[in-house]
Order: sequence, then structure tokens, then C-alpha cells
Amino acid sequence: EKSQLTELHRNAQHLLKPLAVINPYADQLTFLDDKTRTRRDHEKYLTLIDSVALLHQYQRDIKSLNHNGNTLKYIEVQLSDIHTANRLAHDVLGRTLDELPAQTRKLLTLIQQMVATQCQTHSLVQKDVRFSRRHIREFTGWSDGQLKIHCSRLADLEYLLIHQGGRGSHLVYELLFDGCSDDEPHLMGLLDVEALGYDLEKSGVNRNKSGVERQTSAPSQGQVRPKSDPLKSIKPLNSKAYRETRQSNTEKAHQG
Repeated sequence: EKSQLTELHRNAQHLLKPLAVINPYADQLTFLDDKTRTRRDHEKYLTLIDSVALLHQYQRDIKSLNHNGNTLKYIEVQLSDIHTANRLAHDVLGRTLDELPAQTRKLLTLIQQMVATQCQTHSLVQKDVRFSRRHIREFTGWSDGQLKIHCSRLADLEYLLIHQGGRGSHLVYELLFDGCSDDEPHLMGLLDVEALGYDLEKSGVNRNKSGVERQTSAPSQGQVRPKSDPLKSIKPLNSKAYRETRQSNTEKAHQG
């Protein structure tokens, strides 16, 4: 059975044409970029979106344009491709709360509750809420010694983002974790495709027991890549030269 399934998938791949892929939403996508590890995942995330689009090439209009005297055929990424890639990215690139000690995980849940209360009270979105250890201490009743240990661990593992700090000033945090407190892997910081006009109801997306998908609101992070000439964003999949160029452009953007 394994051989038959492998042969089936290989034959399906042989049907795919080497078309170029353009992502018109690339300059609107978000991805955490404050750590070296997450910056390395930028290319993986973009390639995942391109791959999903390429797999659906027979359901898409094949477009063409003349560039430097050559005719280039391409397909465009749709919002459904980004939604699928986001769902896969959670499993492929995400992390699970199992990596956290029990007390640290409990504090993360309490911080989520605190931030949710602030959002509801002051009509804010998660990325706009800032808090200090004093706010956490008042909300949870935990000692400052406990909070130093667990907040430091959450910041190191990118569940919290430190916005300011140093000698003589208090640490100010932002909650980056935008998933549910369950055991499922989750990749933080991806843009919710509903913000781009994607209708989850019409697309028939399966929702969780609460009736909604995992929250994927984007905290304050850099874009996956800067805006660019549309022609430069067109690429044949698996093009080594393009990957190297895009990696170089991404590194320059972060340095800027």
C-alpha cells in the first residue's frame, strides 16, 4: 500500500508544469522577525504558500506577460492558498506548549486572560496591549521572584516580546502568543486571512469546538518582505537563483 501511495503522489507531481508563481499579498503578510530562528523560517513560509498555489495550478487561470523579450507564464497566489499554508505552518513550523514547565504554562494562560480583559475593557487589539510585571503581579497575585523567572523564560521562548527595559526602567511586555492553551503546535505572528477579505464561512473552513478557528492576529512584527516590483516577485518554483536573491533582499530589509 505504501508503494502504491508513493507512486500515486509521484505521478501527480509529474502532472505539474514548471510555472512561475506570484504572490500579490506578499507585502501584507506578517511573520515574527525578532529572533534569528524565526527569521530563518521566512523563506520556508513563503515557499510553502507558493507550493500550495502551484499544486492548484489546474484550478487557476494561467496568465502570461512579456519580460525582457520572453513570455513568462505564471499563476497568482489566492487567499485560500495563504489560509492553507497558515494551517500547515502551525504543524510544520509551529511549537507546542509542552516545551514549557507547568508553572510557566500556567502563567502564560493567566497573562492571556489579563490581556483579553484589557482588550475587552479598552476596545484594543492584542498587539496594542502593553504590561509590566507589576500588572501581572496585581492580576495573578504571584510574587515578583516567580514572575522574574517565568517572564524571562516566556520572553526567551518568544511568547512575550520585550519593548523596552534597561537600567532604571521597567520591562514592558507584549503578548506574542496568539493561539489556544492546548497541546497543538502553533506558529505565532501569522496574518489572519480574514483581514485580507477571506470569508471563512463561504470557504467551508472547519472550526473548533468553540465555533472559531485558532486566533492568528498579528502582533507588532516586521513584514515577511518589503514591497517590490511585481516582476521581481515572480519566480519559477525551486529556482536557486531566485531563492538566493530573495534571501539577500530579506536580509537587507531587516538590516534597514
